[in-house]
Amino acid sequence: MLYETFKLALQAISRNPMRSFLTVLGIIIGVGAVIAMVTIGNGTTAKVNADIAKLGSNMLFVRPGQFGPGRASSEAPSFDMKDVEAVRDQISGLKAVAPSSSSSATIIYGSQSRSSQINGTSNEFLTARDWSIVEGRAFTDGEMSGGRAACIVGETVREELFGALSPIGETLRVSNIPCEVVGLLEERGQSGFGNDQDDVVLMPLRTFQRRISGSTDVDSIMLSARDGVSTERIQAATERLLRERRKIGRGEEDDFSVHDMKEIAEAQTSTTSILTGLLGAVAGVSLLVGGIGIMNIMLVSVTERTREIGIRLAIGALERQVLMQFLVEAVVLSLFGGIVGILLGLGLAWAASSALGVPFIVDPSIIVISFLVSAVIGIVFGYFPARNAAHLDPIEALRHE
Repeated sequence: MLYETFKLALQAISRNPMRSFLTVLGIIIGVGAVIAMVTIGNGTTAKVNADIAKLGSNMLFVRPGQFGPGRASSEAPSFDMKDVEAVRDQISGLKAVAPSSSSSATIIYGSQSRSSQINGTSNEFLTARDWSIVEGRAFTDGEMSGGRAACIVGETVREELFGALSPIGETLRVSNIPCEVVGLLEERGQSGFGNDQDDVVLMPLRTFQRRISGSTDVDSIMLSARDGVSTERIQAATERLLRERRKIGRGEEDDFSVHDMKEIAEAQTSTTSILTGLLGAVAGVSLLVGGIGIMNIMLVSVTERTREIGIRLAIGALERQVLMQFLVEAVVLSLFGGIVGILLGLGLAWAASSALGVPFIVDPSIIVISFLVSAVIGIVFGYFPARNAAHLDPIEALRHE
């Protein structure tokens, strides 16, 4: 019985293939858009998390000033090495404490030059950022304490200035200061904030302070907690210590900020998820439009086939059989649109993921939900026309021209 009903539904749909396709176009667009948006959103979220993870594990950033609307960070005093040593000595559970000062400068090698980020820091910077040296070495104690002009370069700097050659042992000019290249950092690519992490030159902090910045200021401090140590506890302890050292009274606002990378990652993920949900909801409106289209065409079909319905009822067909026939037609149309929409959405998501450079992550649950929603739309929007067909008076239907 169900097979015959399904067969009749396919015959009815195939009579007007173009009209049937246009009927389900709304379902195709709606399902395709929802799957594409959710899949791209999942890939974007995964990429953001991966990019933030590149900045280092269990990591906190300590910077002078407060950042946010209406907050001026330029008025806050900078840190110095005494602050760095106090954090290192008085806060337990830290794997690395890396002071950092940075500036943009022109670097020159032979006839090649470029503007890059110069970062004065210590070897603990590499530990905090989980960043390894693929060629050469880290700074020696003598270079760190004596202020010798040694530097470690990123992959972008190597590629732009040295091409395929090894930079180790070569001498760069950084702001007209000769600097021997002693190490090459592993390639990291772009961060989650859009900047090229490989376009960097690391120098010993003391060298940077003496020969580039001309001050003993420390722009920021990077903290890396040991495995199993709560970053929330480290953050709270750091805030208490710095408030005491900077003589901030009770009730007064901090003139520094301590950011946990976990909080930043969660905020980024939350934002991406909200945007994905909003885009998916907007795309879902197309499903409603598609359902209305199915109802409209099924009502037209009932009108066109009134005499056929009357003949079936007159020769003994039951109302529920007529109801089932038209309901199955609506569901088949909707499911066809759902299947095509799923394939279209996955194709669009794959193309967009490749173009944007984000992972192609398919969520099987959204495919199942889209398929079920298509079936539900067919049932809901097909029921009223099917009910009208089933309740036709056979005599009046036979008189219909």
